[in-house]
Amino acid sequence: MSEELFELELLGGAVERAYRAQRPEVEAMPWGTIDPSLYPEDLVRAAQKSWTGAAFQEHRTGAACAATLQSLIEARAPLDLIALASRFPLDEMVHVELCSRLAMEFGGGVSIVYEPDAMVATVGQGEEPLLKASHQVVAFFCVGEALSIPLLHGTWKACTHPLTRAVLKRIVQDEADHGTFGWAYLDWVLPHLEPDDLVALGKTADFAIDGVKANWDAIRARPAAETAHVHDLGWMQTDAYLELAQRSLERQVIRPLQARGIPIQSSSAH
Repeated sequence: MSEELFELELLGGAVERAYRAQRPEVEAMPWGTIDPSLYPEDLVRAAQKSWTGAAFQEHRTGAACAATLQSLIEARAPLDLIALASRFPLDEMVHVELCSRLAMEFGGGVSIVYEPDAMVATVGQGEEPLLKASHQVVAFFCVGEALSIPLLHGTWKACTHPLTRAVLKRIVQDEADHGTFGWAYLDWVLPHLEPDDLVALGKTADFAIDGVKANWDAIRARPAAETAHVHDLGWMQTDAYLELAQRSLERQVIRPLQARGIPIQSSSAH
């Protein structure tokens, strides 16, 4: 696979105006109000890295949402479920812009090299459409998006700078439907699945959970800082974040999956 540099651009003109008309709240945010000189240099560098990484992760999530949407259409899922999911890729592209612009507010993004062909985890590959969609929904929504809601909400509530707070509030509002979508889909599809299918979905959930835990290692590596600075940058203190993450994983991901008969082997499962 060939590697590429993660770079973003806007086409501008009539296309950008149409995009802005769909999401006018983006330009209404208080851009230009962050002064990087007010914070220690190591924290500014960490903010640049963190928000660039967030933009990349939102880009990956957009790709995952689009791939899942295609599978839902191929599987002839209920039209209202498909219609709801059709909004998600747009939400994620908005989040990409928000996060990347925040990185620029702190002085610029950092270089990220990635493999375009590996942007979306290949869960459910080779399965018929309904099962493929089910694996994607479990990985991307029942784990990834369901967990993001309490973490984003906690970070937003802790945030103090008007710009980072506005960005996080927008993302939290968009993610509400993303996080509940997976459970609505599962409640519809479960009568169509066999016991072996549920076991396979559990393995996919474990795979996604392991990926989430790996991302926590990067958060543990953040430099220690004053609480006021951390909250301005759009973070929670590391210990508080990880405690919320562990608790949310259990309550918002593992328990709901188990309640629907999907076995979880993760060490977090009780």
